[in-house]
Amino acid sequence: MTFNGKARWLMMNMNVFRMPEWYPKLYKDCFQTVFIELDSPELEALKQGETDGETVKAFLPELHRVMSNFSGAKFFSVDTVAPTDTERFREKRGAVHSASSAWKVLASSEKVRSAAEAGLVSSICIRPFRRMQPAREFRLFIKNSKLAGMSQYWLTRHFRRLPARLEHYWESASALVERISGDLPVPDLALDIYFKKTGEILIIDLNPWGEPTDPLMYNTWERDWSAPGRCEIVPPPHQVSGDVDVRF
Repeated sequence: MTFNGKARWLMMNMNVFRMPEWYPKLYKDCFQTVFIELDSPELEALKQGETDGETVKAFLPELHRVMSNFSGAKFFSVDTVAPTDTERFREKRGAVHSASSAWKVLASSEKVRSAAEAGLVSSICIRPFRRMQPAREFRLFIKNSKLAGMSQYWLTRHFRRLPARLEHYWESASALVERISGDLPVPDLALDIYFKKTGEILIIDLNPWGEPTDPLMYNTWERDWSAPGRCEIVPPPHQVSGDVDVRF
């Protein structure tokens, strides 16, 4: 396969993971989201990282109008990526209040610009900002339309109350996958989810199977995914007991 042929294949393969493509079938299990389609001048401005200029100024009123569908802070992304690589995103956890701030954070993101250059951006995706609890975010590994594995999403630390909930979380996630499997774009993928306090599951994102998607607690994609799976989490800190003889 030539480089251009491989690039076209990759773009076609990634198209099914664009949020505007999969959201209409899965919206009942997702955060409510609205989309604003970008025209060629706006896409070019995004690729170039422009934060002002006539194109951006002309686009901001329409962005503000679409934002008004929701009150309070908003969360912004494009078809396949969010601007998680920006300082503003890390400081505010993705919360944005104005159209100008939203455009600036998207345009300053190398991830977003790279996706736009690769032809993987057609729209800006907007939903209400929700301050989510890291202990309730997970990545589901779906193989042949079945739940094959599950991992804690944020690997920052062990959450001591989490082990008691793992069996329930696994059963709930397995039931979700079985229910929505017919609406998933491909049989093998990684699905990011969030458990609400009520136990309801909300879908956050769909990711391709294999690299560059992070296998998180599974460490590698090179494993037997047909073996019975379970929910993998960060283990508790190792505690040393008894007499410890330290020598230098």
